[in-house]
This record gives sequence, C-alpha cells and structure tokens, in this order.
Amino acid sequence: MSRDLHYLKQLQDYYARHKALPSFSAIAAMLGFGSKNSVAALASRLQSLGYLERTPDHRLKPGRRFFERTLADSSVQAGAPTAALEEKTDVLTIDDFLIDRPSQTVLVRVKGDSMKDAGILAGDIVVVEKRSTANPGEIVVAMVGAEFTLKTLGREDGRYTLIPANAAYPVLRPTENFEIFGVVVGQFRKYG
Repeated sequence: MSRDLHYLKQLQDYYARHKALPSFSAIAAMLGFGSKNSVAALASRLQSLGYLERTPDHRLKPGRRFFERTLADSSVQAGAPTAALEEKTDVLTIDDFLIDRPSQTVLVRVKGDSMKDAGILAGDIVVVEKRSTANPGEIVVAMVGAEFTLKTLGREDGRYTLIPANAAYPVLRPTENFEIFGVVVGQFRKYG
C-alpha cells in the first residue's frame, strides 16, 4: 500500500500542474509500469480507497479523498521552539476544514489594505459564506451602493457600520443601498 500512496502523490502532482489526470498509457510511462493492466490494477486499488473515481466514459478523475493532505500530529509553536513535527496521524481536506456549506460558499480575492491589521492582506483569498445577515464583530463582504467592500460589521446608534482594520481608512456608515453579501469564514494565502 505504501507504494500505491507513492504513486498517488505523483498523480496528485500531475493533477496540480495540469488540472486533469493522465491517460492509462501516460500513467504507465510516468510511473514506469510495463502495461496498462498494471495501471488498471493501481486505479482499482486507489478507487476502492476513495482516492480516484471513474467518469461515465471510464476516464479517471479525483475521488473524495484525492485532495486530503497530511495533518501533522503536533502543532508548531509561533513563539518559542517546540519538538520537531512527527509523522502524520490524520488527514484533512481544505474543503472539510474551511467550508461547511459548499453551495453557499465563494472564494474572493482581496484587493487593497483596509483589513491589514486583521491579518487580511491584498492578494489573500477569503472564504465567504453567502448570507444576508451577520453579527457585529464578524468580517463581512458587503455591498454599499454598487461596490463590494470587506470590513468588520459594527453597530452604532441602531445602524450598521463597516469598520476597517487600518487606521488610514474611515468607518463607513451606509445609509442606503447597503446589503450584506456574506460572512468571511476563513482565508488563505500562498507564499513565494
């Protein structure tokens, strides 16, 4: 099985580059298999474990477990050093971790620096659960007039406010054409 997981990692890397899985003959060449039968046997084993599925025309596609990533058994200290990371004991998918309602979730790329003191930087991707209500203190994507903005929802004198996390920007106090598009439930960024 450990050899199969090694092959799976190669398929995951291929998928990350090409957004598709290779044909059986391409898999055979890539993994050094002598025949398509060996690829079919591997595909069947990975399919039984949920890593691969088949399309109606019998091509391979990622299965429900294809995007699982290793979750280290220990956490990493953001202050003083801690013991080295140990081997994995669990896995998770980013969707399982960040997304509770896929049909109501969108990813939005951040522009600007009005939320930098909340740790949300230009270029970050925020995970937004679409809903028209939110609680004060939640970070929301709101529509003010015809424009979207990302701010912390506040309340002042019975009216909603939109509070930036950067002192260079004013608090917005929309009086009309204000709508909450959704609530930020997570974020991520790619380094390098």
